[in-house]
Amino acid sequence: MKKLTTLMAATALTATAALPALAASHSEKWDMPMAYSASNFHSDVGAQFAKCVTTGTGGAIEITTHPSGSLFAGADIKRAIQTGQVPIGERLLSGHQNENALFGFDSIPFLATSFDDSDKLWKAAKPSIEKLLADQNLTLLYAVAWPPQGLYFKDEVNSVADMEGVKFRSYNNATARLAELTGMLPVTIEAAEISQAFATGVADSMVSSGATGYDRKVWESLNYFYEVDAWLPRNYVMVNSDTWAATDEANQNIIRGCADLAEYTGSWRSKEYTGFTLAGLRAGGMTVGPASDELVGELKAIGETMTSEWLEAAGDEGKAIIDAFKGMQ
Repeated sequence: MKKLTTLMAATALTATAALPALAASHSEKWDMPMAYSASNFHSDVGAQFAKCVTTGTGGAIEITTHPSGSLFAGADIKRAIQTGQVPIGERLLSGHQNENALFGFDSIPFLATSFDDSDKLWKAAKPSIEKLLADQNLTLLYAVAWPPQGLYFKDEVNSVADMEGVKFRSYNNATARLAELTGMLPVTIEAAEISQAFATGVADSMVSSGATGYDRKVWESLNYFYEVDAWLPRNYVMVNSDTWAATDEANQNIIRGCADLAEYTGSWRSKEYTGFTLAGLRAGGMTVGPASDELVGELKAIGETMTSEWLEAAGDEGKAIIDAFKGMQ
């Protein structure tokens, strides 16, 4: 059964190749910037999605992915899509919580700590996020959750007191605030710069998934990974709404079909990748395991503070998302 499931997931995004491709009267080339390394599962799923669209449209729309922030840095990708510098791209929306608090719904500590709860939270938030993106000239195609976020450190940490003064990689409002509340020093570092930042001592810790640590080989600089399952942020693939409106309905349908397959496959791979990457961190020499009871208790108290702050910033719409999520529990 596992082999069958693996085969299905591996071939899902080429399914449209079996369908009659539309004859391309002309070809549009869409560059798709992505922030993470080509080896990261999000980037790989994006590449398969691009191939699916190119094949399914008979070359009428040819998508080329640009991983590792090679075309635009992660923080610049969303603006590049909005303004039409590129027609499509992938971005971690929680990195834009300063624009609107709703973008941070998937980075509220200890609210949704499992894949099942993450899916419920996304179901509750999706209508609001889609509307918010539409108001910014963006059309959402698909979203895939990262594995649960854990804490990476160079030195052993058993309590919040042990974090005092540690230089902490920040990538959004939630991570910066977590640093402040634990006495750490937030340093903004893009995903593509993680390895260099740790190697040069610019940062000594971060909160991220096992996937990011594995892809960036952080065991070369860090020694501990604590499985605190803080949250499961999502990457979102979006298309410029003007570009989307100019795309004929037949090709829109093909792109939507490829997006649905990408979301399914990406979600499956995220779950499978969780155990694989934690094993990889161990093989690299890191100590991997649960945090101490004392640290977990302190972090959950901080999570409650951050939840209250987010609800205040997000207002009635944010409260409606949380209420809808809790109603699914």
